[in-house]
Amino acid sequence: MALSMHKDSSNNKQMDSSKYVRYTPEQVEALERVYSECPKPSSLRRQQLIRECPILSNIEPKQIKVWFQNRRCREKQRKEASRLQTVNRKLTAMNKLLMEENDRLQKQVSQLVYENGYMRQQLQTGSATTTDNNSCESVVMSGQHQQQQNPTPQHPQRDANNPAGLLAMAEETLAEFLSKATGTAVDWVQMIGMKPGPDSIGIVAVSRNCSGVAARACGLVSLEPTKVAEILKDRLSWFRDCRCLDVLSVIPTGNGGTIELIYMQTYAPTTLAAARDFWTLRYTTSLEDGSLVICERSLTSATGGPTGPPTSSFVRAEVLPSGFLIRPCEGGGSIIHIVDHVDLDVWSVPEVLRPLYESSKILAQKMTIAALRHIRQIAQETSGEIQYGGGRQPAVLRTFSQRLCRGFNDAVNGFADDGWSLMGSDGVEDVTIMINSSPGKFLGSQYNTSMFPSFGGGVLCAKASMLLQNVPPALLVRFLREHRSEWADYGVDTYSAACLKASPYAVPCARPGGFPSSQVILPLAHTVEHEEFLEVVRLEGHAFTPEDVSLARDMYLLQLCSGIDENAVGTCAQLVFAPIDESFADDAPLLPSGFRVIPLDPKTVTLTCQSSADGAGATRTLDLASALEVGTGSNRLAGDGDPSNYNLRSVLTIAFQFTFENHSRENVAAMARQYVRSVVGSVQRVAMAIAPSRLSCNMEPKALPGSPEALTLARWIFRSYRIHTGEELLRVDSQAGDALLKQLWHHSDAIMCCSLKTNASPVFTFANQAGLDMLETTLVALQDIMLDKILDEAGRKILCSEFSKIMQQGFAYLPAGICVSSMGRPVSYEQAIAWKVLNDDDANHCLTFMFINWSFV
Repeated sequence: MALSMHKDSSNNKQMDSSKYVRYTPEQVEALERVYSECPKPSSLRRQQLIRECPILSNIEPKQIKVWFQNRRCREKQRKEASRLQTVNRKLTAMNKLLMEENDRLQKQVSQLVYENGYMRQQLQTGSATTTDNNSCESVVMSGQHQQQQNPTPQHPQRDANNPAGLLAMAEETLAEFLSKATGTAVDWVQMIGMKPGPDSIGIVAVSRNCSGVAARACGLVSLEPTKVAEILKDRLSWFRDCRCLDVLSVIPTGNGGTIELIYMQTYAPTTLAAARDFWTLRYTTSLEDGSLVICERSLTSATGGPTGPPTSSFVRAEVLPSGFLIRPCEGGGSIIHIVDHVDLDVWSVPEVLRPLYESSKILAQKMTIAALRHIRQIAQETSGEIQYGGGRQPAVLRTFSQRLCRGFNDAVNGFADDGWSLMGSDGVEDVTIMINSSPGKFLGSQYNTSMFPSFGGGVLCAKASMLLQNVPPALLVRFLREHRSEWADYGVDTYSAACLKASPYAVPCARPGGFPSSQVILPLAHTVEHEEFLEVVRLEGHAFTPEDVSLARDMYLLQLCSGIDENAVGTCAQLVFAPIDESFADDAPLLPSGFRVIPLDPKTVTLTCQSSADGAGATRTLDLASALEVGTGSNRLAGDGDPSNYNLRSVLTIAFQFTFENHSRENVAAMARQYVRSVVGSVQRVAMAIAPSRLSCNMEPKALPGSPEALTLARWIFRSYRIHTGEELLRVDSQAGDALLKQLWHHSDAIMCCSLKTNASPVFTFANQAGLDMLETTLVALQDIMLDKILDEAGRKILCSEFSKIMQQGFAYLPAGICVSSMGRPVSYEQAIAWKVLNDDDANHCLTFMFINWSFV
């Protein structure tokens, strides 16, 4: 009976503690204050809250726990409801855009059906009533009759040098722009991969069969129209190819708008073509429905108007009626229509480069999509949807990206008005050297003049351009980013980093192979769609000899990587970097170098291949292109082989900048020229290795390294094995270094060495041919692989348990196991031996592993 009463009492107490509690406003306020600081307080924190707040003393800790649970649930539901409302608004606006696009396409179809029927009727009438000659004349006359019915718009005679004439031209520009943005003035074709949706960048289309090149986009953003207009008019902030934009005159109009006369200069994308400039009229006004319009067109001799500034180093290009239509969206935000239509004077560039100036897809990526992405980025930063680490403001990170791109473009173009001048060559025209001895004129606010010695100096740029055959640009740049040691020289990186110090190092001399280094990429920021990455790269040097210790130190680079999405159409892939110091201030000086790969239109390349029946030499349009064709497969055309392979060419531009003192200018120039040639050779090898048409080719045997460091290391490996185990690693007739290295290199078991740094993970520094085959890598790329990345969990545990034995006894036998190659393939081995390698002073140098009887699983 007592037990039963005890149970009933417990049940009543449980019911009392879990019943609904009505909180007073004061209690809710106290709980809300705690929730704002800690949404999920611990049990101790809740008990402390009851003790510290007398108004909560009558509430059980369990009930307070339930209150916090309910509060978190309400917050989650509120955020989800807000997200769904935002998605619903986007879908509603996108549906409106799609309906308008559907109406436009229906009008375009009706127009095409009418024109097709008219031409068919004229052809039938002409063939039935006249002879063959008269038939041709009838067709021509019918075409002329159609042109008379649909004449090309002719601008009326006017004086465009006064405000009234400029206003008339502006109104005509507005009408032509709107006919392209929402009408059928241009035959638009949707770009591949640009599908509409609530999270997509928008609807993107390119022109077909029109004069010049054109692109159009429609998108949604959460910013108000006036803010969007302000951002779009600041072209320098989002158009990376824009060098300068000067508003030379502003004329207010009677309808509340403005007319601006603008002079704009743009960078050339490569060293093989001249830059472009534009002289335009820009008209900003409002429509009756509240929409904002910013439209623009060039002022030429045909249109009339004031004459633009004269230029000598630029090619004058033309902007055909283009602009932005910004419509307010119900519920907030804006619907943006963008049209870019330009004539870049394609006939002024070499024939092989004309696809760069004839491609609407490249224009869409560089201007149209770039504008939409920039606005979307600003919108998400404003709403707090994007969080960056490191305590940096988004505007500061964007400035870093802009400075890297601008500095690289300045180096590629080398404008005389920036202070650049051409330096004499060494007789071979593959690398161009330019110098800038007036950094104040060149740098402006871009860099810090403390980078240059007070007793004289400047900037030297070594640059080159080349054609790549059948190499995906995104894949190449991704490889260059992830495997820096395949092409970079640590000594040159050291010299570049020394420009940030008061006393730069001596000019590095050429060394066969140098000494290895590894890199660690630290993400800093990325754009919304991850098409661009800003990151800090830490370079770690590993010295083989004592004299290298002073150079083998950590260095840092600020790096910008973009265009590595292989599915993007017409995207320029780019890798730009600049040395920075450890402090990395917001106004840190930057001297960018890097790579840019721009795809050429596959259609144009296909025609070139078809016309090269005389041999592969017909495809070598530029001298630098022939430098890529190395080996037995160099005479293959792009169209040979598997038709599923890539069939394209791309233009690679390389530019490296260095500071110099006046007394060392010639030495720095020689070093830079040699280094760029070395980088070009490395890129050629990488390009041939990753070209899809060559992936199935048999690779040549890896060359035997012959550097003094490798010979010394081989001797240390044999000697240390004999000291620790009392046995010989291999039976060799001669103890000479080259004989030992040859035996070690061709040994059937995988032998590899890794570093013994106490403050960093062990990194591989050497492997014989079997070791490279097991890891599926090269001798240079090996230095980016860490030991713990190839061992599985069991192997890491065994190595940790045996490590002390290895360091005390000098060696240890490890049981059979599984490891992983750099390509992710599992590799089994029957046994492994690990031993310390001692140098001539019997000090620890590295750790060597030998994997016996290994094979891929």
